Amino acid sequence: MYLVTMLGNLLIILAVSSDSRLHTPMYFFLSNLSLTDISLSSTIVPKVLVNLQTHSKSITYAGCLTQVTFLSLFGCLESLLLAVMAYDRLVAICQPLRYLVIMNPRLCGLCVLLSFFIGLLDSQMHYLMVSQLNFCAYVEIPNFFCDPSQLLNLACSDTSNNNILIYCVGVLIGGIPLSGILFSYIRIVSSILRVPATEGKYKAFSTCGSHLSAVCLFYGTALGVYLSPTVSSSLRKGAVASVMYTVVTPMLNPFIYCLRNRDIKSALWRVIRRIA
Repeated sequence: MYLVTMLGNLLIILAVSSDSRLHTPMYFFLSNLSLTDISLSSTIVPKVLVNLQTHSKSITYAGCLTQVTFLSLFGCLESLLLAVMAYDRLVAICQPLRYLVIMNPRLCGLCVLLSFFIGLLDSQMHYLMVSQLNFCAYVEIPNFFCDPSQLLNLACSDTSNNNILIYCVGVLIGGIPLSGILFSYIRIVSSILRVPATEGKYKAFSTCGSHLSAVCLFYGTALGVYLSPTVSSSLRKGAVASVMYTVVTPMLNPFIYCLRNRDIKSALWRVIRRIA
């Protein structure tokens, strides 16, 4: 699964960068999403593979802090990129004649940089919060990676303020982009319904199908993990949902975008033939 994730997302980045016809805002954001998926998966899966091969489930304190930092960074970045991509589709469908004027290279680059900066702030907040916790000599995390919310539950010190902070930040980082996505799609659907021809409606909505699938897959599993109660009966379900959004979602995103996109498929075939 990790190899498929790496190969699929790298092929999308290669296809977008090598084909001048794909040098548009939509594919620029898609290539950044692919890079984020690679980074998110690489934060967790290599350590899991090492643990499986060595039959050891341990992780160092420094390794755990590193995982918390990069997981927060790339998880937040993916959430924000999905929101930016929803706005891109909103402009493309509702204002097609001004699309390239509004979504100019400067704005696209600024959106990605701002998303990365917000993700960096979120990761530093998680790092500082976890690094100040006091743990007992031996801590067993009921998951396959260092989940900040579970680390708070395992700390020996008082974490009531930290719990409030992590949920407030989670609502902001997840809720605001999700609200933006919902608002964008409400506008998109209302605009599509005004199109008289059925073929025009299908063509307009087909450009959003892949993004909508990726949004449902990422937010559905991530919110399931984040909002699930931290009781022993839900730990197994939480671990399964964690696998979905940290391993399965990055693997499936290339398939979601390639199977429904003729431009990406043709560009990928050209890249594969060039490599072969």
